[in-house]
Amino acid sequence: MVTNPNVKINLGLYVIRKREDGFHDLETLFVPYYDIHDTLEIITGDDFSTTSASLFARYDDETMVQGISEDGKLMITIARKEGVDWDPLKDLCAKAYGLLAADFDLPPVKIFLEKTSPVGAGLGGGSADAAFALRMMNEIFDLKLTDEALADYASRLGSDCAFFIYNKPMIGTGRGEILSPYDLDLEGYELKVIVPEGVAVSTAEAYKGIKPSGESNLRAILSQPVESWKETLGNDFEATVFPHHPEIPAIKQSLYDSGAVYAAMSGSGSALFAIYRK
Repeated sequence: MVTNPNVKINLGLYVIRKREDGFHDLETLFVPYYDIHDTLEIITGDDFSTTSASLFARYDDETMVQGISEDGKLMITIARKEGVDWDPLKDLCAKAYGLLAADFDLPPVKIFLEKTSPVGAGLGGGSADAAFALRMMNEIFDLKLTDEALADYASRLGSDCAFFIYNKPMIGTGRGEILSPYDLDLEGYELKVIVPEGVAVSTAEAYKGIKPSGESNLRAILSQPVESWKETLGNDFEATVFPHHPEIPAIKQSLYDSGAVYAAMSGSGSALFAIYRK
């Protein structure tokens, strides 16, 4: 089975308070963005792979890594043009298999991931890969898990993983894993995502110096005309990220200069997005 895990943007992102467990309570609107995505394939045993041959033809030892679990039940191959600087067995897709294998008698699998979504851009590409892997294995192995059950597994892998189980506009609270549907109407508008080249922002960096706002009026703000969001809809991480990466606010201003009615950083950065009238 082959899928294309897409990324997301955050319309508004407010850090409400720091929790006793060290995490922060947030409020945001997750919105799927389909023009940027990875390619993920999962096969069982000796099943035929439709992607492996093309990956091995287009990538080399510098841009592709492979890992095999100690019990031999999982082989994961990750290819990325910029190179893969993390242990493939610690990739969220591998962890997704491990989560389900702890509760179900899963057969050996091979995972092939072509990573084309940006890393460290605040678009949730890794979280999407993990959530899609859970959904795919649920179907492949006929586990009969509901979306709610899959979202519970996903929330153990990352704060925004659960959103990708549903993959539609959702208000996220708590760490981002408490989700409720939101009817977002952007008819007549066009959404564009920009990823600054060579700029990555770690989540730890974004949280350093963050000042929780204590409350959010996100739903009330989103109910107002899109043209009013420039003055009312914010991302709290811009206050901590912009001073250290001046190229990001410069790009944001250029988006407004190009006619955007709203522009903001997504997540903890570095990617930005703009909304234009069609």
